[in-house]
Amino acid sequence: MTVSQILEKMIAFSEGNTHDIDHLVRVWAYAKTIGELEGLDPETQFILEIAAITHDIACPLCREKYGNTNGKVQEKEGAPMVRAFLADTGLTDAQIERVAFLVGHHHTFAGIDGTDWQILLEADYIANAIENGYGRDSVSTFIGKIVKTEAGSRLSRAVFCC
Repeated sequence: MTVSQILEKMIAFSEGNTHDIDHLVRVWAYAKTIGELEGLDPETQFILEIAAITHDIACPLCREKYGNTNGKVQEKEGAPMVRAFLADTGLTDAQIERVAFLVGHHHTFAGIDGTDWQILLEADYIANAIENGYGRDSVSTFIGKIVKTEAGSRLSRAVFCC
């Protein structure tokens, strides 16, 4: 499947939850943009985009099971869910495992082992900051301490005017 086909599948999976759909599309757009500006190789870009599209796959389950979408429960529940979700897409086992790893670590800021993981964190934070109205201090701290890519830094500063 192509990125667009997986995006369509994820939108259908979201069953009309426009908040979740808007968020995944927003994170995907930021991740895609940062990845392309950083010059990722095509395989890493593909994995990044699929991870961005599916990163919150566990949110509906977490709302029902835990009453919240805490990042750690999303990571715990999301990795196995994304493996099942991607099983019929034609992705290789290695691709599915990397996406599952990224989904299972998209709220973990320690031990980052690849640019795909770094960019996913940056894209998700930008989207969350917009959606939740994070304050200027929080955004500045994020840019200063967490953002590592040049494109993520430029984009963050442009979005938040800092």
